[in-house]
Amino acid sequence: MEPHNEQAAGEVLHQRGWRKAFTVQEMVDKWAWLVGKVEDGYSHLVDEYTNNLYSRNWLHEAWPILTEREIVLWTPQIKALDDRFRAATVFDDGIALSQFARQAPPTDPRQHDARESAEP
Repeated sequence: MEPHNEQAAGEVLHQRGWRKAFTVQEMVDKWAWLVGKVEDGYSHLVDEYTNNLYSRNWLHEAWPILTEREIVLWTPQIKALDDRFRAATVFDDGIALSQFARQAPPTDPRQHDARESAEP
């Protein structure tokens, strides 16, 4: 697949079932919001939490279809947010959440290291 810019990647993911053609900026902002909430002690219900994780899942799905320039531009910020999320949570490979939601294999940022792969 040919790499896409942010807008085109958003359109591709929208065609794959995402509710709209999001941009990387939108999803990085949503991911930053969630990371901040988790650091402060997330107080919403588990259903809201699993729903709020969609921003990171979208970024994971967008990565293989973005241009190298976009990847280089966004990786440091996403990596920093992922590191903050890891520091504020305990990794359990999705076990705790699995009782509340049937999910595809987790795209928990702990399983992805931007230094080891091109996919945050």
